[in-house]
Amino acid sequence: MRIAATESWISSGAFPGASADVLTNSDRSETLEFLARRGINAAFFAGIVYDNGLESSLNRGTFFGYRNPFGQLEGVGLLGHATLLEAETDQALQALATAAQSCKSVHMIMCEESHLGTFWRHYANPGQKMRRASRQLLLELRWPGAASKDVSKLRLATTADLELIIPVHAEMALSESGVDPRTKDAAGFAERCARRIQQGRTWVLTEKDQLIFKAEVASISPLTTYLEGVWVKPERRGEGYGQSCMSQLARLLMWRAKSVCLFVNDDSDAARRFYRQAGYHLRTVYDTIFL
Repeated sequence: MRIAATESWISSGAFPGASADVLTNSDRSETLEFLARRGINAAFFAGIVYDNGLESSLNRGTFFGYRNPFGQLEGVGLLGHATLLEAETDQALQALATAAQSCKSVHMIMCEESHLGTFWRHYANPGQKMRRASRQLLLELRWPGAASKDVSKLRLATTADLELIIPVHAEMALSESGVDPRTKDAAGFAERCARRIQQGRTWVLTEKDQLIFKAEVASISPLTTYLEGVWVKPERRGEGYGQSCMSQLARLLMWRAKSVCLFVNDDSDAARRFYRQAGYHLRTVYDTIFL
């Protein structure tokens, strides 16, 4: 009887009793050890823990972990506005999916390509549809190329640059998710942009009070530094600013980590070509869905 039941669980993909528990700051070392086992794939995730810890409103969500019967972590999820997942087993994915069902603020779910189907099967209600789905390539740079254009004025942004940065960052978010972050929470969005500037995470190149280039350090871990929000003014593209700024920025950042990583949309041929020319190499593939 027990054997038959086990076979049924395996065929259905369900694991009775698989549950995830809230992680606290006392679990920080264990969580970072688990994420370190995942290597470059989870370095972005680890950077969030290094920045904010496991208990912080800045995470815009709650950390959950799934442990196997031996008490070892097999999965970690940040469940909230941007839900991020790293898991080693289907049991962990099921447990995190079940925990995520009770989270009402989920806007985006992101995990490795091979894991999203399992997570969605356990998470979604019957008939529930994804509002939008996309595929991201995780790229890594270990040896920056030479800059072909003088970008010596590339610098850390100041709060005086905020009015230039907010509309650009908002347009990028709208293009990615289909939602303008200023529509529902303009003040909160501006506050998050300002905080990143205050952290020394936003780099810009300006010319005559115009933003020419922007890139932001999303997270930092001992393994890598993650960039996001890379942007070049459309009218100045093709002039070499993007390649030169990215090369110089990589040199500035690599003193504290072994590499620079970022995500690029799989369907953006121009962006993929840009980063390939800059020396970035594919490491793995992630899927993202918007609800």
